[in-house]
Amino acid sequence: MNIDLRDPNEIMKLSRLGSFHQSRLSFLRSFLDEFKDWNYNRDLFNLDKNGFGTAVYSFKKKDRVYSLVCFANEIHEHERSDRVIATKWDAAFTLHDGQPSNEDIERLRSQVPKQEVGRLSYKELTLSRANKSIRVFDHVVESLSRGTQPNLDLLSKVGYLYRTTAVYGSGKFGLADRFRIKNRNEINGPFRLEMMLVYLVRQFTFDQVNHVAKSKDPKKAVKLDLKICKNLGIGNSTGLGMAPFIVNHPTLLNNWILCRETALKEIRQIKNVKKKDSDLFKRCVRNSIKNITSWNTDSKYQLGKIKSLLRDVKKFLNFVENVFDFNQDYAFNKIYLWIEKETCEECIEYIVSLMMEPYSEIVTPLVKKMSSDEEKYFTIPTDRSVGELKDILEKKYKDVLEIDFNRKENLKKFWFISKNKEEPRLADRYEEKGSELEQPLAIARDIKRLYEKLKNFSNDFTLDYFLIENPDVRHVVRRAFIIEKFPYSEIQDNTIGKNLVPIDMLRLKLSFFGALKFDPKSDKWLRICMFQGAPLPFELKDYDEEWVYKAHF
Repeated sequence: MNIDLRDPNEIMKLSRLGSFHQSRLSFLRSFLDEFKDWNYNRDLFNLDKNGFGTAVYSFKKKDRVYSLVCFANEIHEHERSDRVIATKWDAAFTLHDGQPSNEDIERLRSQVPKQEVGRLSYKELTLSRANKSIRVFDHVVESLSRGTQPNLDLLSKVGYLYRTTAVYGSGKFGLADRFRIKNRNEINGPFRLEMMLVYLVRQFTFDQVNHVAKSKDPKKAVKLDLKICKNLGIGNSTGLGMAPFIVNHPTLLNNWILCRETALKEIRQIKNVKKKDSDLFKRCVRNSIKNITSWNTDSKYQLGKIKSLLRDVKKFLNFVENVFDFNQDYAFNKIYLWIEKETCEECIEYIVSLMMEPYSEIVTPLVKKMSSDEEKYFTIPTDRSVGELKDILEKKYKDVLEIDFNRKENLKKFWFISKNKEEPRLADRYEEKGSELEQPLAIARDIKRLYEKLKNFSNDFTLDYFLIENPDVRHVVRRAFIIEKFPYSEIQDNTIGKNLVPIDMLRLKLSFFGALKFDPKSDKWLRICMFQGAPLPFELKDYDEEWVYKAHF
């Protein structure tokens, strides 16, 4: 039985992409799998009684060492902000290539806390900063110093002690360029070093809170229970700065989605599902319900999605446990057809992620295919004809070409770069100034504009002549020839329309990171939790791969 890959024209709609969830393909999970047999160590822990100072953590295997260098700083309450305009943070971090010398640490001490205005070297691979959840951190310190464990209800509502506000890499601020390290097998996957940094930061937060509690009362203090540590992650505040990434990296986006779609296709094509695999699948569905019910947010938009997800997952669980027979041929294909008919988009993509859990032999080889050498596909084949380009647009952008951009509601918004922090922002075209500085992120509008211009040229014209007269559409001509080879490279939706929900773009990327519990604070930024429930460093050599569905107090 041969199942087709799902139609990009359906899957690449923002409402569907904004319903994606973490899976075995997610970067933090593939990071844990890759580094589970590396040696972890805390090399330096020099903090004062208030928890300020320097710490170094490392992963080592043979001659390769990656070291997280941490600087915990004293800041005043009014200086603490998750906004990108902040200049001070509770802690700042860099991932150093190798074992840092004393000279390296002193150099980094003067630069890392400055973040964007500091200067790193080729020895540093990633850069980040984080703020405490003061309410939780102080409560945990106070409880531990008195010899008691903290209140689990409070911890479950927040899920972390610290949240990062940015993680940088690939040449920014002097960091090592990607070409220096891209051939290392252990990091042959998107954002693997960023995942390492966040994971080690998580361990630092536990060590710091234990240290401060013990300094407060050396006689009474106890350490944070390891089970509690395991169920705390690292928070993250993410805004619009992340959204353009998925527009600006079409071949990378394609490879992420294509790997996910390929995994689903291969699972649906399994004729005889083994009992151990169906049991594991059902167990993960059952365990995951606890995670859904512990997902806290004040967002009406997200609460609505959670409510429909919970309703449909319970409906699905009843179906697979009491009605469905896994002994029939192509059971997962029949399950997929059922969820497409009976459940919401959020639940469909949730179950798709869960279907991967029993099949590491399918998923693991795909992880290696999720990177992209994007420069290979940058050149426009100018010897191709206008007729060929029209044909690509009509086949690959069918719904986009039907959008009427003469209607103001379809041109409502525009993307620009803020002058202060050089971060992407979104504005109302009819109420705010600056649309002349619009960024080239309105792909649907520009594809439609390209199509209208092509109508004025003969089909046998070559594109070199067309582009001489129309240089303003080069960026979408290039994209059209990319989507010809990479079917999932393009969002099939209007990114400047009145009904745009920007957090759908954020959720898409964050789901591939492995984020849990999306908590929108507006339609433009949200908080998430990463590594909640993940094994602690000393557990990595033999950990439960179902941890992500047991991540609760």
